[in-house]
Amino acid sequence: MSIAATGIDDAIAERFQRDGVVHLAGAFADWLDPLRAGVERNMRTPGPYTKEYEPEGSKGYFFGDYCNWARVPEYRDFVYRSHAAALAARLMGSGTARFFHEHVLVKEPRTESRTPWHHDLPYYCIDGTQCVSFWTALDPVPRAMCLELVVGSHRWGKSFMPKKFVGVDYRREGEALDTMPDIDGHRDDYEIASFDMAPGDAIAFHFLTVHGAAGNASASARRRAFVHRWVGDDVRFKVRPGEVSPPFPEAHRRLSDGDPLDDPEFPLVWPSGD
Repeated sequence: MSIAATGIDDAIAERFQRDGVVHLAGAFADWLDPLRAGVERNMRTPGPYTKEYEPEGSKGYFFGDYCNWARVPEYRDFVYRSHAAALAARLMGSGTARFFHEHVLVKEPRTESRTPWHHDLPYYCIDGTQCVSFWTALDPVPRAMCLELVVGSHRWGKSFMPKKFVGVDYRREGEALDTMPDIDGHRDDYEIASFDMAPGDAIAFHFLTVHGAAGNASASARRRAFVHRWVGDDVRFKVRPGEVSPPFPEAHRRLSDGDPLDDPEFPLVWPSGD
């Protein structure tokens, strides 16, 4: 029976807190058609933050975009009408769940670009411990093409320099950040989790969990991932020196360092108040 039918039990919640990553079979299978339609709409009408990562001359195509949930109706319906917020609150151990943003990552067939090892929190204008991303597969994803995650890395006490997916560091002067270790060169030193995923499965992981992904070597199969990110009770706004991603310019005008995320950019979805 799927997570969508059974919810999150104590063992799954405890594993998420311990490992920083859990595989949730069938978690969003009921939302496959709307999310696929939303991704296609998004790709036809990209937003202002769209990125195309694959180098010129490649046979593949790597599309990324985020913060389109308010203008893409399928995304908006998912945020407010799915059970994602309730699952997020349960995993985070939080009484509330605010939507942070969505991120679409599409690797078309023959896409060579690898997603570099990184973790997400240092990219963001927030800080706190109660946070979760759901990397949701919209296509069958074999383990060789799936996201890889370093188990327990959210408890390393490290904050790694954010890196653009094209391999360039972010501009961050005056912030003490660590250098990502050479994980690929020392893979036997780490417990690396990856999964064979069916459409509708999700990988839930903490914003500090180190992760990366291979390209899409298939000659015909797409790899569409819809990532939705949630934050809980203890997360606060953080003004970082230099660039952040997403930039959230309006939130930066309205919020100050240390403020709760009580802002229209980050709607409170759980509890719903209905």
